[in-house]
Amino acid sequence: MQPKETLTPRERVLKALNHEVPDRVPIDLGGNQTGIHKNAYRALVERLGLAEEIEIMDAVQQLARPSEAVLQRLRVDTRYIAASAPESWKGGITRACRDGHNWQDLTDEFGIRWSMPEDAPYYMDITLHPLAGATLADVRNHPWPKGDDPSRFAGLRERALRIRKETPYAVVSGISGVVYEICWYLRGLEQWFCDLMDNTEFCEAMLDQTLKFWMDWFRVFLDEVGDVVDVIMIGDDLAGQNGPLFNPAIYRRIVKPRHKRLVKYIRSRTQAKIWYHTCGACADLIPEIIDNGAHILNPVQVSARNMDPATLKRRFGEQIVFWGGGVDAQHILPRGTPAEVSENVRRNLEAFMPHGGYVFNNVHNIQGEVPPDNILAMFDTAFEYGFYR
Repeated sequence: MQPKETLTPRERVLKALNHEVPDRVPIDLGGNQTGIHKNAYRALVERLGLAEEIEIMDAVQQLARPSEAVLQRLRVDTRYIAASAPESWKGGITRACRDGHNWQDLTDEFGIRWSMPEDAPYYMDITLHPLAGATLADVRNHPWPKGDDPSRFAGLRERALRIRKETPYAVVSGISGVVYEICWYLRGLEQWFCDLMDNTEFCEAMLDQTLKFWMDWFRVFLDEVGDVVDVIMIGDDLAGQNGPLFNPAIYRRIVKPRHKRLVKYIRSRTQAKIWYHTCGACADLIPEIIDNGAHILNPVQVSARNMDPATLKRRFGEQIVFWGGGVDAQHILPRGTPAEVSENVRRNLEAFMPHGGYVFNNVHNIQGEVPPDNILAMFDTAFEYGFYR
């Protein structure tokens, strides 16, 4: 007989985040790092017999905004809120023709151009790094956006309170606090890695600008909803498939002090748990993330090197909550059978769920080619086998 739920979704999430044992493992879907690509979502709603318009919530990743009907069908315990772009930003999708292709372009507040070819409309990638050839003076003179522009946060508190007062779900923020990655978006990844090696002053100037943006942003965000949100999502990708993207000693010297300062400030203003997002084989950096003050690690890329679920739980399970890691998203979820997906989910649950401290999700976003039956197998298995007995 299937056990019965005894907690509200929010109670369930909070118990898990406090390393207590809830009635079942909480289930998540719908954030910038726990979302679903428009193609997979379209196939899923058709499979469920729902008639929905697809709303894009993240243009760069081409993520669909899951409807309430889908979230309830998948038994999702979280609901997301996000601040907006400021009124002064005249963004939006424009069309361009380059290199014999038609493109959809989006230039963000920082001046970074993201582009998607119209003949392959899957994602947006960076096609213009505005500080690629910049000097230190150019960094200082760059038109950095204002993080504390109040128009970003118009209506945010009302939306957050609506979830808190009118629904039983945990309130989770959209992605924020992207201190490190924005630097290479502006500079270009290869050049930024060269800068980390031999141009420390330049890197620190860039990082200080992005940190200032997010410190200003969080000052107003926390004024508005610091007493309402349950989880605040921040993050920068620090690792790849086989290990850290750059020397951990450089991270500790240049990047970590900025990360730690941001987390310290957030924690001084709210009781919300801090979720840190980094993809890849980040096991060597988990002690740094814990030391920075983060409570949660996402997405837990279990198919990367040294990211075995049982090992991670044994080494770090008392110090940090794992949010994600529900299935091998590189191989099994897109290419396996529903039975193989279900078996992989069960094994990962067995590793991660003991003693609480775990929230279920795929590893990162559900990609466009994932079959709907595999999506249903993943979430249904998480529900069926996620009860604490």
